[in-house]
Amino acid sequence: MEASTTTAPRGFGATGRRDAWWRAPLLTAVGLTAFGVYSLVAVWQGSDYLYTDGGARYLSPFYSPDLHAFGLDLPFSFAPLVVWVPLGYRLTCYYYRKAYYRAFFLAPPACAVAGPRRRRYRGEGSYPFLLQNLHRYFLYLAVIVLGFLWYDAVRAFFFKGSDGSLHAGVGVGSLVLLVNVVLLSFFTLGCNSLRHLAGGRLDCFSCSAAARTSHRLWKGVSVLNRRHTEWAWLSLASVALADLYVRLAAMGVFSDPRVF
Repeated sequence: MEASTTTAPRGFGATGRRDAWWRAPLLTAVGLTAFGVYSLVAVWQGSDYLYTDGGARYLSPFYSPDLHAFGLDLPFSFAPLVVWVPLGYRLTCYYYRKAYYRAFFLAPPACAVAGPRRRRYRGEGSYPFLLQNLHRYFLYLAVIVLGFLWYDAVRAFFFKGSDGSLHAGVGVGSLVLLVNVVLLSFFTLGCNSLRHLAGGRLDCFSCSAAARTSHRLWKGVSVLNRRHTEWAWLSLASVALADLYVRLAAMGVFSDPRVF
């Protein structure tokens, strides 16, 4: 008699794993929810995003580029007009897809752990998940926003004197904004799409001078890509902390200490 190869139906959460597999999706859900709630409040508040005491100019990363500086005067917060770019970039990021699919959709909750039964699994082949294919285009826009953030970080090292002239200096806020944009750069420039554009699309790295140049760029991006998960979380935290620092200083909770 031939042995049966059928298995009993597996229910939600069924697994042979004996470790605390639920810890990672739980912490991911808590972290993303906390950031989401804080960022919504910060973005819609529309105030206390710019610190100018002592000649400083610290701009919250949620409000960069500063559309008011370009002459746009709106009766509501302009942050949603710019923050959709980094938001779309993170939502379509390959790492973040895995993170929030597991944490919020339980699809699946973890490796080798059964998720909830679904009638039909189509992956990212249906709306709205088809929009994940826009990730490369969000990357192009995110690089532009990153350029504005670098301007803000560099500008934070110059302070306006009583005569209106600028002089170099270092405040704690200057360092906070610098660390933030460095972490954002590591996250953005380690993107899987950028890695593909740099050289991943090639079949031969030694066939021409252009291919060899692409190989060098590909290796550079790959260095950052190896720790893409860490950069994703560190840059997420740094954005919130940079905004919080600027916000508290602008509210008068404390004055920015001048280091140099």
